[in-house]
Amino acid sequence: MAPIQSSQDSLDRRKVVGINPETVTNITSTDFPGHHAGEDLSWSLKKFSENLKIQFHQNEKLEATFSLIGVDAAIANAFRRILLAEVPTLAIEKVYVQNNTSVIADEVLAHRLGLIPLKGSLEGLKWLKWFIEANPEYGFDGMERTDYNTVVLNLKVRCERNPHADKNATEPEEKYINSSVYSRHIVWEKQGLQGQQFADGPIEPVSPDILIAKLRPGQELDMILHAHLGKGSDHAKFSPVATATYRLLPTITITKPILGADAIKFQKCFPPGVIGLERVTAKEADSDDPALAVYRGRQGDEKAVVKDPMRDTVSRECLRHDEFKDKVKLGRVQDHFIFNVESTGQFPSDMLFVDAVSVLKYKAKRLLRALDAVDK
Repeated sequence: MAPIQSSQDSLDRRKVVGINPETVTNITSTDFPGHHAGEDLSWSLKKFSENLKIQFHQNEKLEATFSLIGVDAAIANAFRRILLAEVPTLAIEKVYVQNNTSVIADEVLAHRLGLIPLKGSLEGLKWLKWFIEANPEYGFDGMERTDYNTVVLNLKVRCERNPHADKNATEPEEKYINSSVYSRHIVWEKQGLQGQQFADGPIEPVSPDILIAKLRPGQELDMILHAHLGKGSDHAKFSPVATATYRLLPTITITKPILGADAIKFQKCFPPGVIGLERVTAKEADSDDPALAVYRGRQGDEKAVVKDPMRDTVSRECLRHDEFKDKVKLGRVQDHFIFNVESTGQFPSDMLFVDAVSVLKYKAKRLLRALDAVDK
């Protein structure tokens, strides 16, 4: 039996999730993504590479938004989960309290310190990461602390009265010195080769203004902090992202023209920038084309056009109005994922996604080695 040849229109409709007033349709997947009965859909690297596209919409140090096109939902979700839980980052793991006379308990302070994101030279961070991955025996449990696996920081702050303060001052910041302990008080101590590896950027908190504790005269914090590489699957403090999300690209199809006051109302059903208003041209108003018959005599009237569907939140508001019934179809493209990655500051947001790809690649190679071992 010859393979079934599907039209391009049929293939395009197959990829769109239908968004209806009360239901969602066309959400089922096949047993094998991208495969349908009776069709020749044999997988090839060439075909996959031709269909795979990555388009950046925003690429800043702390936030990136991009489209990943041509993959199955399982792959997109794998990248999201890896970003959250499996890209190694540096965070404070051990806190040695030498003196704490504040009102905050030791364990609470240790927890706060662990959640402070750290940053440093990217080359230095890669050096730490490479050494641990290349030498797994240099782990942390029961092993000696070295400059290859441990970053040492100090937090030593004492609150005193300000001898130069105005006698009528009421604010603690004016009356006392070091009344508030901030992340800027954390000081990095170079160990071994770390000074050389982190020459382009010392290890320090991402933000200097994170409040850790408040002190009063005579109270003191004196702590030694050890930072290690870890993964978000062990603790959230090791997660390199504040958020890592994706959504499907919305589609808006105007099946019948929406004109005049209805066009203005239709535009208000969507977030700003999604729907635009254009004037009916003389050519459209005088056309003999049956498809443009609705424009006859409406030259200069406003008509609704789809401007930027990516901005849409798929609220379905337009489907709640009778005047738009059968005039619009909403959907979402099944293989077009709009990712938003917000870094905590240790690594650039676009680099994090590349790291996630490397982690998935390593997992795939490990699976192949395990399968080879089973065959033998």
